[in-house]
Amino acid sequence: MESILPIAYIIIFPGFLFLAVYGLFLQWFDRKLCAVMQNRMGPPWFQPYADFVKLLAKEVIVPDAADSAMFRALPFFAIAALMTALVSIPVGRSALFSFQGDMIAVIYLLTIPTVTFFLAGWSSTSPYSTVGAMRVLTQLFAYEVPLMLSLIGPAILAGTWNLTEISAFFSAHPGLILLQLPGFAAALIALQGKLERMPFDIPHAKNEIVGGQFTEYTGRLFGFFCLAVDMEMVVGAALINAVFMGGSLGTHGFAAIVVFLFKTLFIAFLLAVLKVLMARIRIEQMVNFCWKYLAPVAMAQVAFNIFLKYKLG
Repeated sequence: MESILPIAYIIIFPGFLFLAVYGLFLQWFDRKLCAVMQNRMGPPWFQPYADFVKLLAKEVIVPDAADSAMFRALPFFAIAALMTALVSIPVGRSALFSFQGDMIAVIYLLTIPTVTFFLAGWSSTSPYSTVGAMRVLTQLFAYEVPLMLSLIGPAILAGTWNLTEISAFFSAHPGLILLQLPGFAAALIALQGKLERMPFDIPHAKNEIVGGQFTEYTGRLFGFFCLAVDMEMVVGAALINAVFMGGSLGTHGFAAIVVFLFKTLFIAFLLAVLKVLMARIRIEQMVNFCWKYLAPVAMAQVAFNIFLKYKLG
């Protein structure tokens, strides 16, 4: 039994099946919310699952000039990195694999899918994919610093780099959560950029570069890349929940899972609102916004938390 449990964790919960099913559900939740806000019907709940199954049955075409091995492997590297990141984030009461400094490891692991997106476009040799890949990399340098700074603030206040301990700290001191609103807003906007959602969907602007970095991807490979993006939304929402919202601590068993789902759905709701309210911006506008406004807000939150930590002793 002890040998089966680790495999079940990896495959079922909180591993691949949970990430895939919940990621596709969040895709539907996002699309449905946006449709309602725009006075449209939106897709039925099973549409993302049907689309994924359909893509699995489609033919995979690899460009002649592309590196076939890399071209085929990149989607699975993205999924593996996201699965690895989730085991260190509290999904229920605590993380499956927790250690001091796991927040830094999760931030690093969340960078890997973005790098695979860049390599996917660059290795495709298509001009559309290449432009999309360069935009992916440019955005990475824009939002990564504000995202990291916004997460560092609560870690300094909690006095630990462990995500479970950060969640426990804010669960025990709920009043301090309100003081983290600037950092929370910065993290939310940076996550929107990381997920390449409106107004930061510049790498795959369909009216400019067809499908961006994934233009040459077809069939199941494209399906797994789309699944990786949905999984990234789950992991990103789980990370923000753990750092800023106290995770699911204070609850037990099934109730902890319900609290986790409710809080991550709330984060997905905020991302959907931001998506609907904003129009696409240009790449240099995105970079200027992150460095001129988002990074200073996150840095101010870090400085405030250092001062607050000193006052609290």
